[in-house]
Amino acid sequence: MSGPGSMASGAAAGSAEGPGDAARAPEQALFPPGFSVSEIKNKQRRHFMFLRWKQQQRKDKLANKRKRKKEREALGDKAPPKPVPKTIENQRVYDETTVDPNDEEVAFDESTDEFAPYFNRQTVPRILITTSDRPRGRTVRFCEQLSTIIPNSHVYYRRGLALKRIIPQCISRDFTDLIVINEDRKIPNGLVLSHLPDGPTAHFRMSSVRLRKEIKRKGKAPTEHQPEVILNNFTTRLGHSIGRMFASLFPHDPQFIGRQVATFHNQRDYIFFRFHRYIFKSEKKVGIQELGPRFTLKLRSLQKGTFDSKFGEYEWIHKHREMDTSRRKFHL
Repeated sequence: MSGPGSMASGAAAGSAEGPGDAARAPEQALFPPGFSVSEIKNKQRRHFMFLRWKQQQRKDKLANKRKRKKEREALGDKAPPKPVPKTIENQRVYDETTVDPNDEEVAFDESTDEFAPYFNRQTVPRILITTSDRPRGRTVRFCEQLSTIIPNSHVYYRRGLALKRIIPQCISRDFTDLIVINEDRKIPNGLVLSHLPDGPTAHFRMSSVRLRKEIKRKGKAPTEHQPEVILNNFTTRLGHSIGRMFASLFPHDPQFIGRQVATFHNQRDYIFFRFHRYIFKSEKKVGIQELGPRFTLKLRSLQKGTFDSKFGEYEWIHKHREMDTSRRKFHL
């Protein structure tokens, strides 16, 4: 018959492990081989074990990094080159339309396309910026800030006019490009860029719009100097056309004294726009200061000629189900 004494002896035996054993318990393996955190039924316990596992993963990664660094320092010049990390960009599926800078066919096409007069300095960019019908305050402010970035641009608000009626008026007044900012629920969500007088016309989905006052650590307002233009990662024939369309919005000769630069950076078919100013800290150190606004574009279609929603001929249309079958397949 067991009594209180046996219970007390059992408790004493259980407490004989001591604080040292309790401290060594977390050092043991968190999970047995083949065990998954999702098998833990208790939600709080599962979350706690997952955090411990992540912490251990970070410690192991940092230890391996320090170990490799010591080995490279010990080997010196004989150390093997650093492995290139695998990313979606460097594992991109090869596109047959990738442009070779020395391709004579591409050079001939560019010398005879719709943008040839601009690149031959026969025309000077003159841009008209307009909106959808009855724009709200955020879209109006975005258009005004966009006009301070693009030299020789003018903002006019539509008053029920259709784009088919606006385009002939733009051509008669020597505008070279038309930019239309669309909005939904008071937020800019689309951009139509039409090169005049013969096209093409590109339709973009716009997202992540940030006005100047919404950008942290922004610089002073842009000056009237003509900015530099940087186009990154437009490598295919379609990407070349889009890049040339963006380049034709800005004058040829940037005024470097203004230290302003407009960047169109293509990454995974998303075009990120940023507007910066160079800050010379010393003769060797240069920083950049964002001026704003900023936004992101995603190409939806490229149409031949000027805007025509009914009878227009499309060069390229983004079809989600057919084209987005692989994460490593890009079109720009």
